Amino acid sequence: MPDFENEPEISVGLMENIDKACFETVGTFLINGKELSSGKYNILCKEDIITLVDQSGNEPGASKELEIKPRFLNESSFIINDIKIGMDFHWERFLDQEFRGTLKIKALNSNSFTLINIIPLETYLEAVICSEMNSESPIEFLKTHCVISRSWLLAQLNKKKYPVKQIASEKIPGWTDSQKHKDFDVCADDHCQRYHGIKSINPSVEKALKETRGEVLMSEGEICDARFSKCCGGITERFSTCWEDTDFTFLTPVMDSPENNPQTYPANEKEFYDFITSKPGAFCNIQDKKLLSRILPDFDQETGSFFRWTVNYSQQELKKILLEKTGIDFGNIMDLIPVLRGASGRIINLRIVGQMKETEIKKELEIRKALSKTHLYSSAFVVIPDRNEGSFPGGFTLKGAGWGHGVGLCQIGAAAMAEKGCDYASILYHYFKNSLIKKIY
Repeated sequence: MPDFENEPEISVGLMENIDKACFETVGTFLINGKELSSGKYNILCKEDIITLVDQSGNEPGASKELEIKPRFLNESSFIINDIKIGMDFHWERFLDQEFRGTLKIKALNSNSFTLINIIPLETYLEAVICSEMNSESPIEFLKTHCVISRSWLLAQLNKKKYPVKQIASEKIPGWTDSQKHKDFDVCADDHCQRYHGIKSINPSVEKALKETRGEVLMSEGEICDARFSKCCGGITERFSTCWEDTDFTFLTPVMDSPENNPQTYPANEKEFYDFITSKPGAFCNIQDKKLLSRILPDFDQETGSFFRWTVNYSQQELKKILLEKTGIDFGNIMDLIPVLRGASGRIINLRIVGQMKETEIKKELEIRKALSKTHLYSSAFVVIPDRNEGSFPGGFTLKGAGWGHGVGLCQIGAAAMAEKGCDYASILYHYFKNSLIKKIY
């Protein structure tokens, strides 16, 4: 088990492999030991040299690597313009975001660079908590998220030291964790965990962090790789459904409902169909729009239905998407067949049957990417072909459950538990069986 005497410092990739950027400093910063005036700066890269240019054309810094450090962490910040968030997902957009800590600018090649934020872990978590969910969420939910976000991060840092070989579908690249990032510890987007700046930090977030400082989830002497997703859809999922073919005792499938409300897990395709096409009682089955507005960030509220959802494709639409996403010309699509499902109904193996080609796609995210211009909300869906076009279906309807991979904590379910009066420990132990909260620094 890692032993920390003090809070660790981490590096977060804000923008990667870009050729220009603009930022503004607020407060006092230092560059090369000299004070950097507050104001706007352009970043350029030419022949491996990063050049900082102010609004008057002056160049206060030029090097292969620049570090712009705050004189006082909590009294200075920097704003970066047009950061892309939600990359490739349905909520993708560009935002100006404000951060604390050091801005590191590192040249990658002759004309591109990466922006990295170096920051103490707890200061990083302040922004994560109110990026993943609304900072107006119930305090016990905010405390819950402090513990899982801290645990996930420290588990990822340990995993980078001892990498595990990733599993990938044939011809389709597999999903990787923070091992993907060689120049920094974690990225700032959904690939790792959202880190959208300090704009929404409020006293509740600060209180949640203070009261859980240094706390992580432990299992069998190790920090838990505490995964989380937006909405499990009624049942959480196993780790191996989404990532490498291994499982953990603290990430077992859990019914997202009170223990005194017994339900059975679906066991066959008919039972999965019945589960996914119904709306069972679950913490994450929230119909209260006011509560959703309190717990979801603004852009997440644009997603109308996620506990249960429906997508309709014509034959031509589906053929085009599959060709673009997989590079395979299947001809007319004859069927989409779930070969293997996880406990939550999420498809692990999907067989695509076309007139010209047949193949299988493995792993939850790869299936979601292959069947959508962006990503399906989840891979927990049933397929209803339109059989009215003669020799092949005229289209397909996908009826689905949940939003995200469904492993570990269900964010909407956990927020609903907190709203009902559950404390953060009971929420954590509901989703992460065989775990224990421990303060490590």
